[in-house]
Amino acid sequence: MNNTKPEIMSPAGYWPQLHAAIEAGADAVYFGLTHFTARAKVGFTLSELPDVMRTLHQRGARGYVTFNTLVFDHELAEASRALAGIAAAGADAIIVQDVAVAQIARRIAPHLEIHGSTQMSITSAEGIALAQQFGVSRVVLARELSLDEIRAIRAATTCQLEMFVHGALCVSYSGQCFSSEAWGGRSANRGQCAQACRLPYDLLVDDRLHPLGDARYLLSPGDLYALQQMPQIVQLGVSALKIEGRYKDANYVALTTSAYRQAVDDAWAGRPLAITPAGEQQLAQVYSRGLGPHFITGTNHQAVVRGRSPNHRGLHVARVSRVLAGGVIVEPVPGSDIAPLKPGDGLVFDAADWRSPEMPEEGGRIYHVIPRRGGRLELQFGNGQINFSRIRPGDWVWRTHDPDLDKAARPYTQATQPLHRQPLSVRIVAHQGAPLQMVWQLDEQPQVQVTIASPEPLPAARSQALNADYAREQLGRLGGTPYELAGLQLELRGQPFVPGSLLNQLRRAAVTALQARQGTPPAQTLHDPAGVLQAALAQTTTAAAPRPGATPLPPQLHLLVRTPEQLAAAIELRPDSITLDYLDLYGLRPAVDQVQAAGLTAAVASPRILKPDEQRIINFLLRLDCPILVRSGGLLHALQGHTLPPLIGDFSLNAANVVSAAAYFKLGLARLTPTHDLNAAQITTLAGLIGPGRVEVVAYHH
Repeated sequence: MNNTKPEIMSPAGYWPQLHAAIEAGADAVYFGLTHFTARAKVGFTLSELPDVMRTLHQRGARGYVTFNTLVFDHELAEASRALAGIAAAGADAIIVQDVAVAQIARRIAPHLEIHGSTQMSITSAEGIALAQQFGVSRVVLARELSLDEIRAIRAATTCQLEMFVHGALCVSYSGQCFSSEAWGGRSANRGQCAQACRLPYDLLVDDRLHPLGDARYLLSPGDLYALQQMPQIVQLGVSALKIEGRYKDANYVALTTSAYRQAVDDAWAGRPLAITPAGEQQLAQVYSRGLGPHFITGTNHQAVVRGRSPNHRGLHVARVSRVLAGGVIVEPVPGSDIAPLKPGDGLVFDAADWRSPEMPEEGGRIYHVIPRRGGRLELQFGNGQINFSRIRPGDWVWRTHDPDLDKAARPYTQATQPLHRQPLSVRIVAHQGAPLQMVWQLDEQPQVQVTIASPEPLPAARSQALNADYAREQLGRLGGTPYELAGLQLELRGQPFVPGSLLNQLRRAAVTALQARQGTPPAQTLHDPAGVLQAALAQTTTAAAPRPGATPLPPQLHLLVRTPEQLAAAIELRPDSITLDYLDLYGLRPAVDQVQAAGLTAAVASPRILKPDEQRIINFLLRLDCPILVRSGGLLHALQGHTLPPLIGDFSLNAANVVSAAAYFKLGLARLTPTHDLNAAQITTLAGLIGPGRVEVVAYHH
């Protein structure tokens, strides 16, 4: 059995979500600042961070700052200052995508934990090993991995692992999607994803429009829901279970955190999961595009993408049976144990069977419910809310909002005193004739303890001496504090008298001291961010400086092909090299021979994603004995120690600045294509910093 209970890690866009996560039992909360975060619309300011960390630590929770975007060269100075500020505020870790950020952070704050974001596209032990070279101590695994694949990775690395268990999925591996950047200039790698995957699309098959029925959102995945798999998950040996949703409201954070808190505690204790249909419906109601375990139980793309809608749907509660002038008659879903419709519920009418997806949906809050024959219900709405001419019999009815959720979440979102409390133990030394001494220690953080003593020696008792039951009764009065008394040990000598007023006084002093102890950032060594950055840049640019009088290298043309027909045309053009990017590995060897027989340099493209059961691909690529287009950090690490042909780094390595580019060159790359997030001016600047002949620019792609 795994002997490390995984922490529950909840999202927070701002203070309401942060407080909800704490009260619902999160072990850790992750959040961004206003810059350098993959959720650019939410976050705290750097000046607020000390208060954020104090709040979390005083409640026994850890705080992780998401610094998970790519950083451009002109931003490195600002990023370095921000990293120093984050460390000084007492953050427990930063979550990073850019390897330059990891390197700079490690030098500025050697004791600050660095976690590799899911934006690093890590899917193998080799990818983890590369991240560890940059100072990463925990990695957030890609959401596309199954439990079996995570188990295989766990067996192959000692690094801490983190996995998503709930929330939105992306159509692409995180860090590898450029659809938003390509179509609208808003990059997911810069925290500005415009969610192009949530748009409707047509499907062309052999240049003919394919009928899609009600499925028009072909790239919009459902949401992850892994509550039922918790007994297997807690045995994997992962360190943290992550709930997605920094854009979600406090109700979402409260209810999802509470559900996963209960499930993890039950699974860890070996108890049956206390999951009820009502509890599952609550999670679907608070936010859902269609919940399921999805990749966790294996790849089934048809199950991941239903395609009917890209938005929050909640619960399917009814179908329209008749449309009235000022309302509708609906037939509830048969055999359902979903709570009945009621005034105040928010509904949406789903007409995907007949309406163009570009047309807005009708919906609103129920004003009145009138029972009809056969179990049907007449629903009436406020004047002007709904255009009933745009609703037809047969349309699906979804409940997108239930006021009862507000009531369920209210204990967490509007708590007036701590709801989730930290267990502690007290050791009392009560010797007659000596001051009373107490050591208060947190059970889940044993390093946090305070010692409290009475100002005067204890006199002899005239009647009743101190005993454990009385001490427990007095010291256990911790209501209104973030603590609860879990254990008490009493060492007595003689017959000491301890009045209740003294115990109460010392209890209050202990709580104050514990709060001060938890709220004080740990002492740590911080190095000057400007000096660290200057040293890092000096190391990267010295080797890149051109020799005086050196002749500029002529540009080269490298072609990448994906079919035999393209290969034949490319050979006729006589480029400097031809890279073979075949979907199927079969046929690569004869294609390499064909290029080399024409007197040209052949290279082979590697996959962007390598999972644990795909390591044989590495040996296959090496046997081809030709340059390799390296597309993943895992492959780059796996190739270390081999006698290698030239290695060319692709855009998917996400080198966005001179520090990250230099790091990849040190690992053996001969040339590198920067991330697609850079524009022409930025690529030109980077090429000047890196040195001649080392940057490949994509001139045309389709």
